[in-house]
Amino acid sequence: MLAGLAALGALSTNIILPALPRMASELGAGPHGDISLVLSSFFLAFAVGQLFVGPVSDRWGRRIPVLGGLALFVAGSLLCTWAPTLPLLVAGRVVQALGVCAASVLSRAIARDLFEGEALSRTLALTMVAMAAAPGFSPLLGSAMEYGPGWRASFALVALLGLLLAWAYAAAVGETHPSDRRAAASPAEVLRGYAALVRDIRFISPALAVSVIIGGLYAFFAATPAVLMGRMGLSALQLGLFFAGTVFVVFAAGMLAPRLAHRWGAARVARAGCLVALTGALTLLMGAEGRSLAYFTGAIALYLLGMGLINPLGTAMALGPFSRQAGLASSLLGALQMACAGGMTALAGLAGRSPAMALGQVLAAASVLALAALLVRWRQA
Repeated sequence: MLAGLAALGALSTNIILPALPRMASELGAGPHGDISLVLSSFFLAFAVGQLFVGPVSDRWGRRIPVLGGLALFVAGSLLCTWAPTLPLLVAGRVVQALGVCAASVLSRAIARDLFEGEALSRTLALTMVAMAAAPGFSPLLGSAMEYGPGWRASFALVALLGLLLAWAYAAAVGETHPSDRRAAASPAEVLRGYAALVRDIRFISPALAVSVIIGGLYAFFAATPAVLMGRMGLSALQLGLFFAGTVFVVFAAGMLAPRLAHRWGAARVARAGCLVALTGALTLLMGAEGRSLAYFTGAIALYLLGMGLINPLGTAMALGPFSRQAGLASSLLGALQMACAGGMTALAGLAGRSPAMALGQVLAAASVLALAALLVRWRQA
């Protein structure tokens, strides 16, 4: 149940990637710049919504925000299914994001409500696996929809999944945050808590590093259809298989990260991950024009390997010192990640004639910014 809540946002984003060229054609949008609003608007609305979900659920419980959010997500998905123009499609995506952010953020809070010790660790590990798998495997599902009923059916499918999750949550989970544990923090207190986190180098440095690297990941998801389908002639199904293959690189890096951190320390391994990601980005830049699918895959694999090292270690570094503010810190980290995802997706959409070059530039900038943020924390320490 919690894995489904955690993965729904990523699924509803990446399932439409293989259909972006056809969306642009049918809605009269530009193949790179205008249609990228379908992704960037979702990320930005998701980022803003997360800042409100945590405090609301601490005050009123989990059940109302989860079910209300899923209802809003279903409404937005149905609007996308019907939307005859790009502005209405973007509006539907914003409604989708404002609804599904509650499910994503509160999946971790509900796990903390229900479990502790090893059971909590196993539950959170499962949700993280789902969140990692959804971005890679959902384009394959989207490709199947593209070959069948068309891209609008993808939105109908995620609407159905949202309804099933709402029914399962109401029937099997319900309220997990009892009234005697609820915190009635005022808006001013919440803002002061966020401001304190932004000023604390222990949080903001690794949080920014993780966020820009994740932003690069979503820029990769957004720009790759134009590279592989538009320039190299891959089909929608082949694009889905390519994305599914990238999941294994991220899984391998995630399994490797704690072992390396145990030996050399999390901060050092995270900085090394930035260098690996930067190597992949520079490799892509050097061969952005006229290179083969194998070359593109190798460059992207290096970036994903570095990203897979930075993400879990940087997240642990950001949240570790704030056990009493874990919910607030988690919400702010998620908001930063989605804000960077939206911004970098928009930048990758400004591809002009070379989407691969634009993607390489975004990935290189993300790697450099992440390394700079971690070096600031290292110097402060």
